Amino acid sequence: MKVILAQPRGFCAGVVRAVEIVERALAKYGAPIYVRHEIVHNGYVVESLKGKGAHFVENLSEVPRGARTIFSAHGVARSVEEEAADLGLPILDATCPLVAKVHSQGERYVQQGRAVVLIGHSGHPEVEGTMGRIPGPVYLVQSEADVAMLELPLDTPLAYVTQTTLSVDDTKSVIAALKQRFSDIVGPETKDICYATQNRQTAVRELSRLVDVILVVGAKNSSNSNRLREIGAEADVPSYLVADKDELDLDLLRGAETVGVTAGASAPEVLVHDVIEALRGLGPLEVSLLPGVEEDIEFRLPAELLEA
Repeated sequence: MKVILAQPRGFCAGVVRAVEIVERALAKYGAPIYVRHEIVHNGYVVESLKGKGAHFVENLSEVPRGARTIFSAHGVARSVEEEAADLGLPILDATCPLVAKVHSQGERYVQQGRAVVLIGHSGHPEVEGTMGRIPGPVYLVQSEADVAMLELPLDTPLAYVTQTTLSVDDTKSVIAALKQRFSDIVGPETKDICYATQNRQTAVRELSRLVDVILVVGAKNSSNSNRLREIGAEADVPSYLVADKDELDLDLLRGAETVGVTAGASAPEVLVHDVIEALRGLGPLEVSLLPGVEEDIEFRLPAELLEA
């Protein structure tokens, strides 16, 4: 069997930064460190950090007063920041800088007198955080049908921003529908879209031309991992999302000559290695790397952790 690894795959710079913030905080301040929500959407990463002394909570009311607390990579609403201040919690913010950039864009559009349309998935923590940081009307849409249902005058000054786990390809039809319906609308340039989401989706499209089956290593609650699986399926390639080697059903792969493997932006490379080792249960493997973008982006850590 041939196995082709997507390039790039796995951890993006925002995830690397978020995980490192938790690890360095534990090294500097000692356990326990509290984290609001999963630091990133991956059970292996969360359990690993729990083993080192991190405690994950959904509400700040679960955090002892004065305990050091970290906001996850998905970002939080301004009301959560205010609650943390009221509770006297020293905060480290692991919000991905590209998510923070979306927050800033939304705030700037409101200052220009525009209502904001957010293209994203209802209930996703990044969407909840973004909607809670923009100090003005925010309308959430996910599809062209949602755009048609917006009850706004057609000359309303509007601006759109997007959830970072959606690529240019994911949002282009919704953006086109917004521009067709509303006469006064602006949005960020294409270069402002999350590089990691776009790169991983492009790699899967390339992979789908070469393989019989695609395996996406990632968590069920990871938006970008689910989208990678969907892209494979849209290319008529059987595609499966597996959290780890234990979720891998080798019977689904029997008869496949070439298997493509990728990983969501919050899935560590160790899980990819484990899946490849599990594939050896079907016989000898020839593993190769798909040519693709080599990412070298790094995001700066909070100053107080640089020496940790």
